[in-house]
Amino acid sequence: MTNQSVSSEQQVSDHFRSLTPSILYFGTPVVLISTLNENGSVNLAPMSSAWALGYTVVLGLGAAGKTIENLKRTQECVLNFPSDRLWQAVERLAPLTGKDPVPASKAAQFHYEQEKFAAAGLTPLASESVVPPRVAECPLQFEARVQTIRPFHQSDSSYIVEVEVLRVHAHLSVIKGEQYINPEAWHPLIYNFRHYFGLGTALGKTFRAEI
Repeated sequence: MTNQSVSSEQQVSDHFRSLTPSILYFGTPVVLISTLNENGSVNLAPMSSAWALGYTVVLGLGAAGKTIENLKRTQECVLNFPSDRLWQAVERLAPLTGKDPVPASKAAQFHYEQEKFAAAGLTPLASESVVPPRVAECPLQFEARVQTIRPFHQSDSSYIVEVEVLRVHAHLSVIKGEQYINPEAWHPLIYNFRHYFGLGTALGKTFRAEI
């Protein structure tokens, strides 16, 4: 390696700095996950640690929340995907918990609310293959069944949950053709380092794109 290339590499390196962020939400879609409480009411909770491979979706959930408790008991849920226009409804849900009493780890920032749909100003819509309802205002809704639940790295503070998607519902406004979601019409809400964003202008598509 020449002195010139070493110098050039150092100049590039000088534009970076190591740091330790408190969270690593680098830009992921928001999910509103609906589950059934013991008394028949519905818990609706926002989360953003989710990714899909085929018809399996992997969720990262905190151990202190009502959602993981309900999933362990009922083994089913609906993953509702809000558009960017719904960010304020999502934020109305953010400080709420379905756990009563509120867990000590949440007591400083959260308060108990059983009627999550009403608190967020959202509308329940009957599901077809699971008991928890869908969110009518969300353009994409995945009815799902739990496959596995396990601690995250043997931690007692979070879990990894794998769910199988049983049925996909999409609003007519985001459907293209018979079976495709139109990426030009679908505008997911993105959680980016604890701030809400929508998508920017389309840049292009991968060679595997079917539409």
